[in-house]
Amino acid sequence: MRISTAFIKTLKNVPSDEVATNAQLLIKAGFIHKEMAGVYSYLTLGIRVLEKIKKIVREEMNALGGNEIIMTSLQRKELWEKTDRWDDQKVDVWFKSELKNGTPVGFGWSHEEPITDMMRHYVNSYRDLPIYVYQFQTKLRNELRAKSGIMRGREFVMKDMYSYTTIEKLHQKFYDQTIDAYHKVFQRVGIGEQTYLTFASGGAFTQFSHEFQTICEAGEDTVFIHKKKKLAINQEVLTDEVMKQLGVSRDELQEAKTAEVGNIFSFGETKAKQLGLQYIDEQGNHQPVILGSYGIGITRLMGVIAEMYHDDKGLIWPDAVAPAKVYLVSLGSDKPVLDEANKLYEELNNLGIEVIYDDRDGRPGEKFADCDLMGIPYRLVVSTKTLKDTKYEIKRRNELDSMLVNKDELIKVLDTTK
Repeated sequence: MRISTAFIKTLKNVPSDEVATNAQLLIKAGFIHKEMAGVYSYLTLGIRVLEKIKKIVREEMNALGGNEIIMTSLQRKELWEKTDRWDDQKVDVWFKSELKNGTPVGFGWSHEEPITDMMRHYVNSYRDLPIYVYQFQTKLRNELRAKSGIMRGREFVMKDMYSYTTIEKLHQKFYDQTIDAYHKVFQRVGIGEQTYLTFASGGAFTQFSHEFQTICEAGEDTVFIHKKKKLAINQEVLTDEVMKQLGVSRDELQEAKTAEVGNIFSFGETKAKQLGLQYIDEQGNHQPVILGSYGIGITRLMGVIAEMYHDDKGLIWPDAVAPAKVYLVSLGSDKPVLDEANKLYEELNNLGIEVIYDDRDGRPGEKFADCDLMGIPYRLVVSTKTLKDTKYEIKRRNELDSMLVNKDELIKVLDTTK
């Protein structure tokens, strides 16, 4: 990716109504564009980060036995009426419209109903179960407030997975496996140490749920953390009964501001009974299927990482989700410098090391500032000075000092952090 030909451009200013740090940084660094409050477009660099996050999530969901699908965003009114979630008084985030023929439709804020209805066509016997399906889907929620950048948008990308099992024991086993998988996801994207399994209210989903909350000052939730047990309780359900159930006392809990990055629910047999999803068991009896729902906000996760990893110069992406590993800078217009930089760019790409090559005819300070703003893990410089020593200057984004390395040393540094 050469900056001279790629759709990459940093900005000095952000929209005056943008108050969220994550959005300000991502707009300035050229990752997103603000369309309106709570609605953002994702540009070339932003897509790269989202795809890195999705790849990690996809790998962990596949490891659970998940099968990827994608559903339509258009929702049928009658399905949601069966579960009493069409009424705006019950679910207050609907976007609704109607087709040309007058048929009312909603725009998907969640997908339990349509996926469960779809399963009626594919589930008949106990031999057809379990089924685990997931999707990366754009959700639309008519949020009253949208001032947290991409951490709370009116349009956002979510990974939502649904489990269909025969008996509670098997459902609980998968539910617990998903908790472990979510911890792996958050560890891999760089926020595992700050993320806690949290006991919470189910809201419009169920009576209770488990959230995954990440310590973040820009978050909208308040939770009470038990660091030793690596769990937390959302303020909304902090009661003596809940603390007793979890085996903790109030004086062991530490209050913290957090951002929700994942949420999982057990619906039990409720949705299946409402929508008529049944299977025939080994004795020939009809039984309702047990449903679990498991979400990770992909774009929200990107925003939380941006909030957690930045300084006064810009973003500092963890290696696993950075849009590239290396920001290659050529200084000056001397032919030997440009030839060496072009050669190095091709060699690194051939080794599978992702590079953004700043081949612009610009000032060193401008190039270095853009590298820091974008948050690329390594800055690699080719200049007349480095060529004299047959070396390259490399610097880690979050470190002060750079070092001079030869080709073999450079490859070793970059390969060990792949």
